Amino acid sequence: MGLLAGAAVLCATGVAMAEPTTGRPVFDQVSNMFQPVSVPAAKIRDLALLVLAICGGIFVVVGGLIAYTLIRFRARPGDEHREPPQVYGSSNIEAAWTIVPVIIVVVLFLATARTINELELKEPPESALQVTVVGHRWWWEFQYPEYGIVTANELHVPASTPDAPRPTFLWLESVDVAHSFWVPRLAGKTDVIPNRRNTLWLETAQPGLYLGQCAEYCGTQHAHMLLRVYVHTPEDFARWVEEQKAPEAEVASVAAGRDLFQRTACINCHAASGTVADGTFGPSLSHLMSRETIGAGVAMNTPDNLRAWIRDPQTMKPGVRMPDMKLADHEVDAIVDYLVTLR
Repeated sequence: MGLLAGAAVLCATGVAMAEPTTGRPVFDQVSNMFQPVSVPAAKIRDLALLVLAICGGIFVVVGGLIAYTLIRFRARPGDEHREPPQVYGSSNIEAAWTIVPVIIVVVLFLATARTINELELKEPPESALQVTVVGHRWWWEFQYPEYGIVTANELHVPASTPDAPRPTFLWLESVDVAHSFWVPRLAGKTDVIPNRRNTLWLETAQPGLYLGQCAEYCGTQHAHMLLRVYVHTPEDFARWVEEQKAPEAEVASVAAGRDLFQRTACINCHAASGTVADGTFGPSLSHLMSRETIGAGVAMNTPDNLRAWIRDPQTMKPGVRMPDMKLADHEVDAIVDYLVTLR
C-alpha cells in the first residue's frame, strides 16, 4: 500500500451538488489526507507528518550550511592573490555525515514498519463488516456477502461507537486492469490488481459522505471513476440494509417499460431484482434510485440524466462499455419510467 503516495496531493472530496446546466457533480469543498476521520487514515497522516518534519529539518540544516558557506567564505578584495586554506579531510565530519543519515533511515524504517504492521496485519474482529470491492472499467461494484446485497459506486458502511466498535474490511479485486482504491480521509491508497486480492480496513465514528477516486490510471474514463462512501449511524445502516434487501415493488403503470427492459440486451449486462435480468458485466440496477449518481459519479441520478444516459451513454462518458441501444424515444421513456421505480 502506498502509505506516503499523494502525501501533499489534495483529493477532490466533499459534498456533491449538481451543476445547473449539465447535471454533472461538482464539489463545494476540498478535503485531504491531512484531515482524517478514520483510524487508518490518522495513522498514515501521522507517519506523513513525521517524514515531512524530518525532511524539513534536513532542508533547513543543509540550506543553512550552504547559506553560511556562501556568506562566510565569499570572495573578498585581495583573495585572488592568495590560495585559500586546504582541508584534506576530517574524521569528525565524515563520521557525522555517515552516522546521522543512518539514524534517520533507521527511524523512518521503524516508523514505516510499525504503521504497515498496524494497517496490514490487523485481523477482522467478529463484529466487522466485510465487503468485496470489485474494480471495473470504469465503475465500482460492492458486494455484501453477509447480507446478500450487491450495489455499485456507493459504499455504505456503519460508524463505530464507543460501546460497539465496528470496522469495515474491504477485499479488493479487479476484473480487468489495475485500479486503485483511495478515499483520503478514511484510508490509504491501495491498488486493485487482477488475479490478486488486496485488503483494506477503515473505522470511523463520524457519519457523513466521503468521496474518493480511482488513483491508478486505468483508461480513458479514469477521471470519472469516483468513489462515494456513506458512513451511517448503526441504526441508519441497518435501515439501509433492510431497504436494499427488500424486493422491488411492482408498479402496474410501468409494466410496459419493465417488459421492454427484459426483452432488450440490457439483461445480459445488468441485474435487477424481480426480473429475469441477472447480468454481472454492468452495475446491478436493483434499487437504482437509492443512489445519488450514475456512471460512477459522472452525473447526478435524475430521470433526465438517466434518459440521456440510456439514449447515448458515449455522450456523457466517452469510451464507456455500455453501447447505444438505438432505442426509439418512446422506448427510452418507457424504460426510464420503469427504472425510476427501483428504489
